[in-house]
Amino acid sequence: MTNSDLLDYCMKKAGAEQSVHSDWKATQIKLVDVLFAMVHDVDQRPAVSLKTSPELAELLRQKHEDVFPSAHLNKAHWSTVYLDGSLPASQIYYLIDVSYQQAVTLLPEQVRQQLSV
Repeated sequence: MTNSDLLDYCMKKAGAEQSVHSDWKATQIKLVDVLFAMVHDVDQRPAVSLKTSPELAELLRQKHEDVFPSAHLNKAHWSTVYLDGSLPASQIYYLIDVSYQQAVTLLPEQVRQQLSV
């Protein structure tokens, strides 16, 4: 999976907006003002940081060496995944969906209804 593949998938989500965080040299994908994905390079490898429950984050980190706590975000909830690692693309897409749904739950009800998600 490439950064481009991942960004294309994220930007197809209702309400997704893309911006650049210049300090972290990362592309942020937000839903309104809620971050749900951050695409960047880690150790010169393509990676994405995604939000999950702390339990899922811990499980993923235990089972996959290519999943680890995110450097700039809450480490209990945010994990970074190498895009060129052992995690299948289908599982990365699933984790994007999970992160997006968590962002949706943080939005006011009126905004959620406008998104139709």
